[in-house]
Amino acid sequence: MHRGKGLKFVGDSRVLHPSSRKKKGPKDYSEYPGKTEAFWPDFLLKEWLIGSVFLVGYLILTVSHPAPLERQADPTDTAYTALPDWYFLFLYQLLKYEFASGPWNIIGAIVIPGIAFMALLLVPFLDTSKERRPFKRPLPTGFMLLAIASMIFLTWESVVNVDWDAKRAAGEIREEVAVEFDENSEGYQLYSTSSCIGCHGNAFEGGLGPTLVGTELSAEEIYEIAVNGIGTMPAGTYQGTDEELQQLSEFISTLEPAE
Repeated sequence: MHRGKGLKFVGDSRVLHPSSRKKKGPKDYSEYPGKTEAFWPDFLLKEWLIGSVFLVGYLILTVSHPAPLERQADPTDTAYTALPDWYFLFLYQLLKYEFASGPWNIIGAIVIPGIAFMALLLVPFLDTSKERRPFKRPLPTGFMLLAIASMIFLTWESVVNVDWDAKRAAGEIREEVAVEFDENSEGYQLYSTSSCIGCHGNAFEGGLGPTLVGTELSAEEIYEIAVNGIGTMPAGTYQGTDEELQQLSEFISTLEPAE
């Protein structure tokens, strides 16, 4: 039989040179030039460099623009508008609705956020498709769009319903004015049980309203302001009798800064 006619050569891997065998270990980086790299030290070094740049940048911003602080918290100031950070405003707004506030507070605080969080956790198990295009995966795409739309809407509703000027005025840091007064006096007892304390502070230091120390107003002028209002202060705020208001006005007119 002539060579090459009707004869087939069958290779046997057992007799091949070791260098010609295929490796079964992990793929070598050279098979993907420019697309992959060693984790240590190449990839990790770049991560550290980027992290350091961001860290230095945040430190510079912190030093050059300190956090805007407000005055010391006053538990007696009922006019102060307390707000969470912006990324929690949507949950804060949820608690304002009737179905999720008051006796139903647990619904807005735990039930609804819990259902939304669990739904997002279950999406990977409910949709096991290998498709990567969003339009080919309606279930997870719908859940995510609904969550984003709800957060944007609730955050916007919370922002537009806040009087930001009044909030800044209520939280503004003011120079404390020391004043001496008798907390057991009848005038202060009338003041502490009235709505005045909510705007003017428990020590007359001011808050939503101006300070009442050293106003240089007479008792009659203070009485007229309490009855008719002034500026942003509405008329008829004081709910006591005329005699009590007259006594309170005389007490406020005597308030002077301590020497």
